[in-house]
Amino acid sequence: MVKSLIAIFVSALILAGAVFLEWFSVGREFRGFQEALEALYEKTDDNTATYEDARAVQTRWEDGKGKLYVWIPHSDITRMDDYMSEAVRLIAEDEKSLALAKLEILIHLTDCLPDTYKPCLENIF
Repeated sequence: MVKSLIAIFVSALILAGAVFLEWFSVGREFRGFQEALEALYEKTDDNTATYEDARAVQTRWEDGKGKLYVWIPHSDITRMDDYMSEAVRLIAEDEKSLALAKLEILIHLTDCLPDTYKPCLENIF
């Protein structure tokens, strides 16, 4: 009986540790990407963003998303990929207003997506 209770307690601790590791890992990755997106948004709004700036942010996303595949569904990552690719192309074609719209969507997604993986009551039930 005592061994079973200890095994259950240890399993619960391991599970809780994995949940918090996921939360911190996803949050850290999205925070870093969001900072890069906000800088690109400012440059685009000032009309100083170049294709190379946009590609640098896209490369930042490409490098970080490999860590995210472990924690979040591929559909969320694909959605971010699509919007990022569109934003890069729009910046390259000097479509400022459309690029700003795509960047706003990306900034919003980097803000709300990590919360969907946070260990809280609404995500459990």
